[in-house]
Amino acid sequence: MPEVHLAVGVALLTLNLTAGVWGAVAWLTDRASLVFWYVLRAAQASVIVQVLLGLLLLLFGHEADDPLHYMYGSAPLLVSLFAEGMRAGAAERELPAGVDFKALAATEQRAIALRIVRREMGIMTIAALLIAALAFRAAQVSGKLF
Repeated sequence: MPEVHLAVGVALLTLNLTAGVWGAVAWLTDRASLVFWYVLRAAQASVIVQVLLGLLLLLFGHEADDPLHYMYGSAPLLVSLFAEGMRAGAAERELPAGVDFKALAATEQRAIALRIVRREMGIMTIAALLIAALAFRAAQVSGKLF
C-alpha cells in the first residue's frame, strides 16, 4: 500500500503542476482553456485519493517518519476546498451590482463571461501550483524524494 500512496503522490504532483502551468499560460495569454479544467479536475481527484490512501495507511499502522508529512499531505485538500469556494464567488466580483446579465448585449455578456472564466482560472491555477508545492514538500519530508 505505501507504494500505491507514493505512485498517487507522483500523479498528484504531476497533475497539479501540469494544471498550474497550463492555467498560467492560458491566463497570461488571455485565453479560456477547456483542457485546463479537465486536467484540474483530475488533479483534484488525485488529491482526494491521496488523502484517503494516507488515512488508510495511518489506520493500518504505517506512520510517517516526520510529523510534518501529515500537514503537507492534508493541506492540499484544504487548499482545493478553499479555492473552490473562492471560485464560486468569482462571477459576483465581475458582474456589476444590480446589473441584469440577460438584459446586456451579447458582446457585453461574452466579455463579462470571459472575465469570469479568466478570474476562475487564475484562482484555480494558483491553487494547483500551491498544491504541487505542498505535495513536493510532503514527498521531501517523507524521505521518498531526496
